[in-house]
Amino acid sequence: MLTVPAVLVTGRRRNDMYPALKLLHVTCVALSACGFAVRGGLAIAGSERLRARWWRIAPHAIDTMLLASALGLAATTGQWPFETPWLTAKLLGLVVYIALGSVALRFARRRGTRIAAWLGALAVLAWIVSVAVTRRPGGFLG
Repeated sequence: MLTVPAVLVTGRRRNDMYPALKLLHVTCVALSACGFAVRGGLAIAGSERLRARWWRIAPHAIDTMLLASALGLAATTGQWPFETPWLTAKLLGLVVYIALGSVALRFARRRGTRIAAWLGALAVLAWIVSVAVTRRPGGFLG
């Protein structure tokens, strides 16, 4: 089991960092989800706007902060995937979400496939959020 020292590099106790990390994490989830929803809509519509530099850079920056805040939360709480069932469920859901999102935004050649993958990814994202809120591996399905 991984443990984290009580004092972080900043000299603050672990619990002092939790509210800020959680706010950052939840904000990044919201930005990432909204961005994905818009990009999926643009991809389905066949819009050239997806080629804008903003849409190529912003998702990576947001998702990097999302991952960093998730790791920070895991470190401050001492809860890790494969040790905490609901975090394991979130991680596995994330893999499915990324796969469906990749199909929706890049690999699907047919519009129907793109729409189905996009809607599936949004459904999986909603489930992941429900797992986080309920802290139960089944989320709204359980």
